[in-house]
Amino acid sequence: MKLDSKTERLLAKRLSSAVGVAPAASIAQSRVRVRRWFEAEAPVIGWGRMNSPLGPLFVAATERGLCAVDFGRHGSEFFAGLDPLARLEKNSKTVLLAIEQLRAYFAGARFDFNLPVDLSSLTPFQRNVLDTACRIAPGQVWTYQRVATEMGRPKSSRPVGQALAHNPVPIVIPCHRVVASGGGLGGYSGGSGLKAKRWLLHLEGALS
Repeated sequence: MKLDSKTERLLAKRLSSAVGVAPAASIAQSRVRVRRWFEAEAPVIGWGRMNSPLGPLFVAATERGLCAVDFGRHGSEFFAGLDPLARLEKNSKTVLLAIEQLRAYFAGARFDFNLPVDLSSLTPFQRNVLDTACRIAPGQVWTYQRVATEMGRPKSSRPVGQALAHNPVPIVIPCHRVVASGGGLGGYSGGSGLKAKRWLLHLEGALS
């Protein structure tokens, strides 16, 4: 697999930093070894794209499970958020399953997901917040305060909001079901922001 220019530059920068000033031939040999490693052993991220009512929707998955969902943005922004040292493969099995379930979601045929999810890039607190958000049933909303209380951290509503903003798989993990205590929608980092959050809650019947 041929490396793209961005990955080539990143590898070259890391290599130069590691070896310092070295003969050009040595650097060239090292780059060949790194390229061989990349082609043979670099982690693989599968990805796919689908059309949705919220715009183009991209998904990605590692061997552990779904690791990214993004919508309403350009593909270049989506790919920029993935591991630059990973090999990308289009339409892996896990990605196709996610796309199938997301299509059913947007059609109103299902509001839950049965997918492995990879949250290994998050902190334990962030994972705890997202695990708690998964307990919110379709058609219901919880406040940031309630999520914090359910976690046994009643004074952590602000950190809860910050953790939800780092949800790498929105919709699948329903952070859109968490709203502000004063009756407002709060924030939403997915797609078009609050417009997308309002649309999702309307689809699920939480908003009239």
